[in-house]
Amino acid sequence: MIEMKVAGIALDAATRSPIVLLRDATERRQLPIYIGQDQAKAIINALENQTPPRPLTHDLFANLLEECNMSLERVVIHSLQDNTFYAVLTVTHGETKKEIDARPSDAIAIALRTNSPIWVLEEVVADASIPVDRDADEAERKAFRDFLSNLRPEDFLQRGNLSSEEAQ
Repeated sequence: MIEMKVAGIALDAATRSPIVLLRDATERRQLPIYIGQDQAKAIINALENQTPPRPLTHDLFANLLEECNMSLERVVIHSLQDNTFYAVLTVTHGETKKEIDARPSDAIAIALRTNSPIWVLEEVVADASIPVDRDADEAERKAFRDFLSNLRPEDFLQRGNLSSEEAQ
């Protein structure tokens, strides 16, 4: 799994639909997830530390967790099926741990309110992420190709602490 942070909210240029952008710690991959207007507002409010005069749904959920001595251990976005992301909230109460199905947008809004980490399975990141820093990606690929092109069979023998004569 890869821990990701909310990089912000964007709008799709064609549809004007909101998109929450999750970014990995290296800031090399970004995961765009289309969300609804209400969830976008809830995420923006949390990012900007805005407190409504009365608790909204995500605030109410966070308050309920706190009042019941429960904590949100983490959010996990675990799959992508037919262009729909799936997530779970991992909630703990003492020694008891439960996973609760949730829409990623709601899970993210709650995670922001409870300062809980957001994790994404590597397969989901591989399938749906977009590169943020193409130059760094290309430099890494070039360095790896250079490493491979300079690699000789003897290098493997030396690393195994065997000389050429011992290997025969």
